[in-house]
Amino acid sequence: MTPRVTLAVTARVLTQLRRDHRALALLLVMPCLLMTLLAWIFADSHSGVFDRVAPGLLALFPFIVMFLVTSVTTLRERTGGTLERLLAMPMGRLDLILGYALAFGVVACVQSALAVALSVGALGLNIAGSVWLLGAIAVLDAVLGTALGLFVSAFARTEFQAVQFLPALVIPQMLLCGLLVARDQLPRALELVSDVLPLSYAVDAMTAVSTGDATWDIASDIGVVAAFVVGFVALGALTLRRRTP
Repeated sequence: MTPRVTLAVTARVLTQLRRDHRALALLLVMPCLLMTLLAWIFADSHSGVFDRVAPGLLALFPFIVMFLVTSVTTLRERTGGTLERLLAMPMGRLDLILGYALAFGVVACVQSALAVALSVGALGLNIAGSVWLLGAIAVLDAVLGTALGLFVSAFARTEFQAVQFLPALVIPQMLLCGLLVARDQLPRALELVSDVLPLSYAVDAMTAVSTGDATWDIASDIGVVAAFVVGFVALGALTLRRRTP
């Protein structure tokens, strides 16, 4: 791996994203709009529902958006022959994957900062823990979506196929991550499945910050999510193909 090459790929992807206004709107605006809609839904509720569900959704919304955009963008680069031209240059697959991951990670920082600032500020989300830690975990969750998107893009031949991974890989995690039913209240078989899903730990970390739980619990959840990020990036580098047949 060469840092100079990795940063060059990062700069190229960021330049491309800056020119794609629709993708930028999806990445930066959509999570904010979804959180605003959620607050509006519970505007007349006095039972603190928004404070209970919003932290988990702050993990979920950036994860989904980054997964979709990353998987489709990477696939488009491959089908258009861009990856083939890049890999013909003196760079490794890990350089390329890390460059994409860093570029989308920068976007994830901006995206999560906007969503958290809006939720805690204008929308009135009350949390017992640190706002900065909430934002940092939101960024990590968005990077998780990026890493998973980079990995699964290798298995799709069309953009439609890339989108099909959403119901296959993301929706089951949404159902089992603890947003609908606490994970310890799930049937034992489903609880065991939820224990090996990365989004479960992402939601646990966000919820723990919002309720002011022990720092060790938060740190362990963050460690698990970070391990999944590293694993997906490594798998993405191993499965990266120059072109889609």
